[in-house]
Amino acid sequence: MSVLVFAETSEGKVRKSSLEAICYAKALGGPVTAVVLGPAEGSELQALGKYGAQKVLHAGDAKLAKPVIQAFAAVLTQAMQNESADVLVLANSSLGTPVAAKVAIKTGASFASNVVELPDTASGFVVKRSIYTGKAFSLVELKNAKKVIAIKKNAAEIKESGGTAEVVNFSTNLSDADFNTTTTSSEKATGDILLPEAEIVVSGGRGLKGAEHWGILEELAKTLHAATGCSKPVSDMGWRPHHEHVGQTGVKVAPQLYIAIGISGAIQHLAGVNSSKCIVVINKDADAPFFKAADYGVVGDAFEVVPKLTAAIKAANG
Repeated sequence: MSVLVFAETSEGKVRKSSLEAICYAKALGGPVTAVVLGPAEGSELQALGKYGAQKVLHAGDAKLAKPVIQAFAAVLTQAMQNESADVLVLANSSLGTPVAAKVAIKTGASFASNVVELPDTASGFVVKRSIYTGKAFSLVELKNAKKVIAIKKNAAEIKESGGTAEVVNFSTNLSDADFNTTTTSSEKATGDILLPEAEIVVSGGRGLKGAEHWGILEELAKTLHAATGCSKPVSDMGWRPHHEHVGQTGVKVAPQLYIAIGISGAIQHLAGVNSSKCIVVINKDADAPFFKAADYGVVGDAFEVVPKLTAAIKAANG
């Protein structure tokens, strides 16, 4: 079984979620080829071999510097055909999922998104999907010869299992029709650590009482080398930028650790964080719904608890 992986990049670096996709593809068995679109550093591409990619196809066309779904789907379709790939694996993301759907249509492949485990191939090709914002799972059999799988964050552990990948320049056959979508403006998320890639996320809610009190949360995040997030009401009130909004209608995160400070735990927020490995809730309201979803909870005033927690972490780190 030949497996192709779409490796998303940001500023020339391969995203963590795409490294997970490569490791997932490696576990499927058979040769793994990664496809990188747009500008990227050669050393970054070669390093994908450490995670299981034997070869990297680099389509470095300058037009692919900005993500255009139609164009990306066209390139991946061409790559699947050229490589005789049976399976395309990619991260379930705002870019990856619509690209995957278009590739599935173009190639006649079976498509499954939000996949959380390796397939069961004992009798067919059955994948397990997360549904209803993580509240349930479904088992889906992919019956077509070609298959497109978009994996959910944390569906695969990142492991180094190889060496250096062979990097091959990939010539594309793109037309003007592939770029019939125009980006009129974009807002780039800022910060040293961005939410989608963060291992630790520290989020705040209305319990912080105002934008002027966010310093204690930012100090904790800096101490933990974490990204900062917030609830929807906080971004709606302008306390924090909208790209920090975590939830069903915002950014969905899946860090190793999610710390919710002064957030009650509305179902829309929980839908965006329920893939986190560990959830810690700090809230002075003992009846806050978030405590039911937490692995650990602290009932207390954030303005007292958070500075003490930050001080304790600094002391532990020396």
